[in-house]
Formats: sequence, structure tokens, C-alpha cells
Amino acid sequence: MNISLLEPLGVPKEMIDELAKGLKEQGHSFTYYDTKTTDLEELKRRSAGQEIVMIANNPYPDEVVQATNSLKMLAVAFTGIDHVGLEACQDRGVMVCNCAGYSNISVSEQVIGMTVSLLRFLNSCDKAVREGGTSAGLTGTEIGGKTVGIIGCGQIGLMTARLFLAFGAKVVAYARHEREEVKAAGIEYVSLDELLRQSDIISLHTPNNAQTKGMIGATEIAKMKPTAVFINCARGPIVDNTALAEALNNDLIAGAAIDVFDMEPPIPEDYPLLHAKNTLLTPHVAFLTKEAMVRRAKIEFDNVYAYIKGSPVNQCRL
Repeated sequence: MNISLLEPLGVPKEMIDELAKGLKEQGHSFTYYDTKTTDLEELKRRSAGQEIVMIANNPYPDEVVQATNSLKMLAVAFTGIDHVGLEACQDRGVMVCNCAGYSNISVSEQVIGMTVSLLRFLNSCDKAVREGGTSAGLTGTEIGGKTVGIIGCGQIGLMTARLFLAFGAKVVAYARHEREEVKAAGIEYVSLDELLRQSDIISLHTPNNAQTKGMIGATEIAKMKPTAVFINCARGPIVDNTALAEALNNDLIAGAAIDVFDMEPPIPEDYPLLHAKNTLLTPHVAFLTKEAMVRRAKIEFDNVYAYIKGSPVNQCRL
């Protein structure tokens, strides 16, 4: 088979070479591109004649899938697949496999870090020291004893919930499908309305799809406590970020920590969240740790080997 990895995976080339060694030994062709591109014509060129294409979080739209007549399997080194032309993949019978699980630890740790930063005013504390200030006005609050609401309690949501439980918080969850594993961890399922009304900390962990896009809007934000903080390390379009910015500026909620936006960084200068009060913004890095990148690369290649063997794993429902 002809196999191409169209973008870097955040690990050394030596690791890519080692992971691809077995493919070459089996007689397959493997091509690695060490630069990203969003140019559609270049993506088509890199994909031409390939039966397996490997990507990460770079967009791979319908137009590219449709131009690649030989494509049989798309290996996505990411958990979410909303950046992939799924309609074209479905129409052409292209199997899509993701790297579910690689970022569970990294994302959940980022959520905890962002929460602590918001509750303890760490950015303001740093600024105060550097500018000769004091602790005046910087009395924080603790996670322990708070109610944390997890919206979407899959693997990342569950791991995040467990970390909050370790801090002594009460955790409630909302999800379309309840899981016994979540209940066994001592987490109570509630309605979305109940979660929004009773939570002191709300963390979003749903995929971005037709059912979830815009699910947190002005109506939902208005139900939150004025003392609540909102964390989004999932996907930007799940939230009406203009409404969120307005709520922050009008003190309807206490703060927000956001890692994902309606577009990939760089963020336009007029984007409302850039000018909202009490926000902590990071440039889509929750998944980005050295350890996660290694796990991701290994899972990505394991998916390819499994497909070639005729026993695909991590297959996504299109």
C-alpha cells in the first residue's frame, strides 16, 4: 500500500522512522512530509495515489477527499474529527480512525491548571509582584467543597472529574448517554439545566458536531451562578463565544478559561473573548504535551498497522 503522513506529529523524525520501519519491511511505500500545509492543491498532491493518508489536526476537507480516488483509510492523530471531510469519506467508503485516549491526561491536567489559575488569580498575582504590588484584592477560593459540573463525561471528562474529586470537590455530570463507569466513580448524572444552576466550576468535554454546536449560548450562560467559572478545553463552536464575552463583561459569571475558539489561533484582534473581563486564554494547547505527542504517534501508527492487518481499531462512526 501507498501510505503518506502529511504533517509532523510533534515527535522527532527518528521516532517516525522507527514507527514506519515495519511498514517498509512489509513492502509498503511510506512518505513523510515534515511541514504543515493548508493549501488544498498541495494537500491533493500529497494525497495523490495514496491508499492510507495520515494527518493530525490539520484540516482535510471534503474537496481533498473527493480528489483522492485511491484513498481507503484516513488515520487521524487527534481525538476530534470535525476537521475532516466526513461526508466525502462516508460517500467514498473511506474508513476514519482516530487516536482516542492519547490526550486524556494532558487535557484534564490543563483544565485543573486553568481552574486553579482562575480561582487563585495567578496572572494577577504574578503581575502584582512584578509591579511592586501586594496581596491586596487577591484573596482566592479553593476547589475543595465546590460543585464541579462536567458536560460530556467520556474518557477525558471522566479523568477530569476524577482529578476534581481528588481536590475534594463534588462532581455532577451531564451526558446524552449515561455510563456505569462514571456512576461507579461517585459522580451523579443530572440534567444540563441542573448542572448549570448548581455548579461552581463548569468544564466542557463534548465533541463538536451537529448536536452540540452552539449548545452553550446566552440562555445556558444565564442559568450559571454569578460566582461560577467556565472552562472550555473541548471545541470552540460548542459555545456562543460572543454571548460568553458579554456575560463576562456584565459580571453574569465570575470568569472563564478558554483553550479553543471558533477558529485556530492566531485569533482576530476584534474577537470578543480577547477583550472580555476575567478570562484566561491559551492557544489550543491542552492536548500539547511531550508525553501526549509520543502516545499520539504510537496510536496513529498502530491504527495503520491494524488496518493493514485487516483488524481496524479506533474506527470512527461517520
